[in-house]
Amino acid sequence: MWDSLFSAANLLALIMWAGLILLPRWPALLSAALYLGAGLLSFAYTAALAGILSGVLQTSGGSDSGMDFGSIEGVRSIFETDAGVTIGWIHYLAFDLFVGIWIARDADAKAFGRWVQAPILLATFLAGPFGLLLWLIIRERRARKGGVRSNIRIPRG
Repeated sequence: MWDSLFSAANLLALIMWAGLILLPRWPALLSAALYLGAGLLSFAYTAALAGILSGVLQTSGGSDSGMDFGSIEGVRSIFETDAGVTIGWIHYLAFDLFVGIWIARDADAKAFGRWVQAPILLATFLAGPFGLLLWLIIRERRARKGGVRSNIRIPRG
């Protein structure tokens, strides 16, 4: 079961990311990426987590001694199970896709070309926080260069 859920989540995310990077930004595409992509991944995450916590679904591999987020050993033990890896991976997929959608919409609104957006979106797909950081730096530089200030205030030292 966990292998199938893992594979389905990966395929869904890959399809949504390919559309977001390669296809025109039709409103229907953005809605599909948001609701069918990030929304469905979020639903799968929530259902799987609820199933584990309620005891309806069983983990496979590792220990079932509960979740401990207070130590590196505790977090490592969560990811020793197929359930933990699958649920954790879906968590990453959902949030990275959501961030990618936000970046695409924000970049479109700020008139960044698709050639500028594509590597940023690819970076977000492959290494979520790195892509987000890259986008935040690029958008802030343009805002400052154009005399437009963003809502992000950076203290001067």
